[in-house]
Amino acid sequence: MGKNDLIGGSLWEQYSEKVSSRMNNPKYMGEITEKQALDKNAKLIVADYGSEACGDSVRLYWLVDSSTDKIVDAKFKSFGCGTAIASNDVMSEMCIGLTVDEAIKITNIDVEKQLRDDPDKAAVPPQKMHCSVMAYDVIKKAASIYKNVDMASLIDTEIVCECAQVSLNTIKDVIKINDLTAVKEITRYTKAGAFCKSCIKPGGHEKRLYYLEDILRDTRTEMERERLNAGPEFKQFSELTLIQRHGMVQKVISESILPVLNSDGGSVEVVDMKDAADDMTDIYIRYKGACASCAASRTGTYEMISSTLKEKVDQSIRLHIL
Repeated sequence: MGKNDLIGGSLWEQYSEKVSSRMNNPKYMGEITEKQALDKNAKLIVADYGSEACGDSVRLYWLVDSSTDKIVDAKFKSFGCGTAIASNDVMSEMCIGLTVDEAIKITNIDVEKQLRDDPDKAAVPPQKMHCSVMAYDVIKKAASIYKNVDMASLIDTEIVCECAQVSLNTIKDVIKINDLTAVKEITRYTKAGAFCKSCIKPGGHEKRLYYLEDILRDTRTEMERERLNAGPEFKQFSELTLIQRHGMVQKVISESILPVLNSDGGSVEVVDMKDAADDMTDIYIRYKGACASCAASRTGTYEMISSTLKEKVDQSIRLHIL
């Protein structure tokens, strides 16, 4: 089923092609059995998490190599909307190959960004952004089971909205990334403040440490300060955050690489990006369409993509094909 098969044009067009693809053809939906865990000499972790915000729930399966704490496989089952399926599918993929401690650092913002076609355009409409929060939360649940600790001990930030389980860092990130200016926009993007409303502002309920009105004001002040203090000096690629580097890489791929590949029915997506010990940036790509079966994908096409990224982004880039 494609976008043209559904009605509701203006809303449907707010979903990225990656979301559409993942919700219709999830790659990691399924389950992992104890037998499969024994066959791979790995520990099976099964974590359940539900969202009071929308009634969705997810079960996450991890196979973890206990000797290295590395997640060697991941699957999920989901009851909920297509956006939840897409978010949990890409979340499962992001976990594979990471240690449990590394997986804990995955945020809902990271999940949503992996679903974008354009690094500067949200993958889903604001009212569905909370689906990626559930994917973020179930990772914490799985990690708490593996580590045999309370889930709350793995959450490195204050929960502002207890009803929708939205954290302080999530709210601040959503405000900054989407340039939000009103509390009602925060609610649309995260569901924070949509239910009991006690987290919106003081008065009429038990005193809270954080309120959405205060977070919005302080974050907007911080954003303005950052804009004023931003100097014209050029930052080296290595000095940028992984998210900033990912944005630069994705922009070059969209503008200079995809048009060439698309002309022959092919495509490519960035699956992961990591810092290497030798000051290189490892970028992992996956071919799609005609490129997936093309003999030149590991020779001429690979060299074209690699040289373009080195020329237009940075010489420290090292390309890997998955």
